[in-house]
Amino acid sequence: MSRVDPKPQCKLCPRLARFRTDTARSFPDWHNAPVPSFGNLDARFLIVGLAPGLRGANRTGRSFTGDQSGQLLFATLEAHDFTRGKFGNEADDGLQLVDTMITNAVRCVPPENRPTGAEATACRRFLIDTIEAMPNLSVILALGTVAHANTIRAIGAPLKSAKFAHNARHALDVAGRSVALFNSYHCSRYNVNTRRLTPEMFSDVFTNIRSHLIAAQAASPD
Repeated sequence: MSRVDPKPQCKLCPRLARFRTDTARSFPDWHNAPVPSFGNLDARFLIVGLAPGLRGANRTGRSFTGDQSGQLLFATLEAHDFTRGKFGNEADDGLQLVDTMITNAVRCVPPENRPTGAEATACRRFLIDTIEAMPNLSVILALGTVAHANTIRAIGAPLKSAKFAHNARHALDVAGRSVALFNSYHCSRYNVNTRRLTPEMFSDVFTNIRSHLIAAQAASPD
């Protein structure tokens, strides 16, 4: 846990705290706590998801790890050289992120995978802290409309300033820094199975992100 993550016994959201407690009674060996960000704060690339999955990150303690949602994400990250090692869908697989941080708009698993607006608002302080603590941040990828809206609110911009659309890119001002916000449909099992999001569609987003990072590096005075 870093200074930008909730404490393990965080009770900012009473409903989520109760759900964690109830789940821990049934599955005491699971993580059953707020899921910390995965990666390095020095990274240039931040991925923002919705919330931990019950049998995924809530079980393993690592974002997008333990259920189907992470399989496409980490396969795509590997294909675009944002990882080191092999993804084994468990927190102890030794996988490392390269120039990348992964977090969630809501850090605790919500019942039926649906956090309320009040819960997203309460948890937003950690997303704000994460963004502020990344000095090299150049690109944010929001997975889905909830992550998109929470990212916009976290930087203090009006929602109308950046409309969500798959593979869209928005130029944002983050505390005087130019940051590109990319959008993608969430890599959830539902979206993948219904082919609302295909591997090719997802890969195209990361191709554009890699191109942006290369261009930004080339234009940097350093």
